[in-house]
Amino acid sequence: MRRSLRDAFVGFSLLGGLVVFAGTMLWLRDFRIGSKTWEISANFKNASGLAKMSPVTYRGINIGSVQKIDFTPRSVEAKIKLNNNNLILAKPVIAKIVTSSVLGGDAKLSLISFGKSIGMNNFSSIIKDCPNKKILCDGDKIIGQQMTSISALTEGIEDIIDQAESQAIINKVSESITQFDETQANLDELVLLSKSELIRARPIISELTKAAIHLNNILASLDNPKTIKDIKDVASSTNSLTKKFNQMSSDMESIIKDKELIEGLKSVTIGLGKLFDEIYP
Repeated sequence: MRRSLRDAFVGFSLLGGLVVFAGTMLWLRDFRIGSKTWEISANFKNASGLAKMSPVTYRGINIGSVQKIDFTPRSVEAKIKLNNNNLILAKPVIAKIVTSSVLGGDAKLSLISFGKSIGMNNFSSIIKDCPNKKILCDGDKIIGQQMTSISALTEGIEDIIDQAESQAIINKVSESITQFDETQANLDELVLLSKSELIRARPIISELTKAAIHLNNILASLDNPKTIKDIKDVASSTNSLTKKFNQMSSDMESIIKDKELIEGLKSVTIGLGKLFDEIYP
């Protein structure tokens, strides 16, 4: 009797161990008894950090796992198994790779819904019919976004800096163009003023031109040997005439100094006066 009890206890212990082991393996494979699973897929351009059996969450709650990752020439497709049959996600829905912190950690997949919330009045009919235009349904494909990392942030900051630098260059070019336009306008105004001043100065320029022509004619005449000879002759004639005037002046002075001649002239003058008085009383 005791032996049979001992054998039964050992048998039940082994059976319990097998059940616990099987349950643990099923739990590790994300299998839930009495729950209906459904699958969706997400396409990523870069699925860095994502791996098979990575957890899938919605608002921080674990709702499934990544079952398979397929590679294509243009994208990476992740097969996702969801355990919650009552999960309703209004479209559009995206899958984003996240970590516990920006500095690192295990990658997981987070589902994000951007659609309007659906009322709970027809909850059972919505789950049963699953209008795939409104909510996420079994077999749907959604867009995936890669994980935000330090390198991605650095690239984003570099892009922002490049854009800022290009914008600054554009602003400088725009300012330079504006200054060039202002300078061009000032130059145009200066040209107009110069034209008006030239129009005013035309009579003066004409008179100066005439004077220059006369001066050139005079200079040309002075260069003529005949003219120079005539000028010399006039100068010599003037000199001789001056000498004669000087001689006459000296003669007049000697005549004036002669007292007898002066007295004779006075007597003649007085006599002529008396004669005219007698003729024309």
